[in-house]
Amino acid sequence: MRFLYFTSLLIILVSIKGFAQDDTETVDPVLIKLRGRILNIKDSSVVQYANILNMRTHSGTISNTQGNFSMEMLNIDSLIVTSIGYLKTVIKVPANYSGYTVLDYYITPINYGIGEVKVQAEGPKPNLGIESGRPTDIDPALRGDAFNQAPPLAAAFFNPISYWQYYLSKKEKRKREVRKEMAVQKNWDLHSQNYNKEKVMMLTGMNELQADSFMIWFNGQDVLPYLASEYQIRASIIEYFHYYQIEKSASHQQSLTPAPSPGEGEKRK
Repeated sequence: MRFLYFTSLLIILVSIKGFAQDDTETVDPVLIKLRGRILNIKDSSVVQYANILNMRTHSGTISNTQGNFSMEMLNIDSLIVTSIGYLKTVIKVPANYSGYTVLDYYITPINYGIGEVKVQAEGPKPNLGIESGRPTDIDPALRGDAFNQAPPLAAAFFNPISYWQYYLSKKEKRKREVRKEMAVQKNWDLHSQNYNKEKVMMLTGMNELQADSFMIWFNGQDVLPYLASEYQIRASIIEYFHYYQIEKSASHQQSLTPAPSPGEGEKRK
């Protein structure tokens, strides 16, 4: 009877210890090479040139035209993924990840509501003998007073409703924010066509991993205008690649130079 009592007590203690270990189990930090792909959660399309930043080391990389990226990290690190037109997303690596497979990570696009869009059939317009205004390529849903320009101060006296609507109306503010985001997206699309990893590899002769390191260093220099032309981008890449090689060579040479021994200075004297 006593033996049965101790056996039951031992089984209960082992079970409690097992549950406690499951609740407090931690993952040992291990250096891995993450191979991932950034996708749009809406339609599973690839997200090109997304920035992936390691929150611990503040180093990062950029996804290529297929949305793929690779980087060395600890299996416990968290990564931040950002891209124009998408929400900032924090991603992590599964505890059992071995580094031999490509992990898919999904980020959510930002949708902007631009109001109602009216569709009108094309056809010959009757000539009523009245001159019409010159057409504009600005979407009417995004067009505010005086073609989206801020009304002058005089409008506060002669047309106060229109004046205060521009500055106080939430709808007008939302239109201006949407127009700003659309302009940024358009400029970023043009910028990405001229400044990307493939262009850097073609101009410098570096491989993909080397191009990743150079682009992180080059972006940190903050010398490339956001609206730079293709010629300016090419010239800047070639010029700063030369500086990058000099800096790497100097850093490598410094690491190879042996440190003087403690008594070496006194012996020379």
